[in-house]
Amino acid sequence: MDADADEITSLVGREVYSNNGVFVGEVEDIQLNLDAETVTGLALSELNRDLFSPEMTGKKGVIVPYRWVRAVGDVVLINDVVERYDTGEPEDEVAV
Repeated sequence: MDADADEITSLVGREVYSNNGVFVGEVEDIQLNLDAETVTGLALSELNRDLFSPEMTGKKGVIVPYRWVRAVGDVVLINDVVERYDTGEPEDEVAV
């Protein structure tokens, strides 16, 4: 396995926080574009129920676009746009 694959799989299990420090969820899987060989999204589970209640999502997780990722270290930081989530599903965010 090459180094890039090791880096991608290391994202699984990391906690995700907004850049304001609010816990969002935990990375369960990675969404890839195999043709372009790029990461396109992070599938999150163990969601913060204050942000994503089951009544709002109707699902157990969400996929956030990878372009929202600001930094990756011990945790993943994403833009705070997820904190403004409402009952309508934005076109960039898909429930899983």
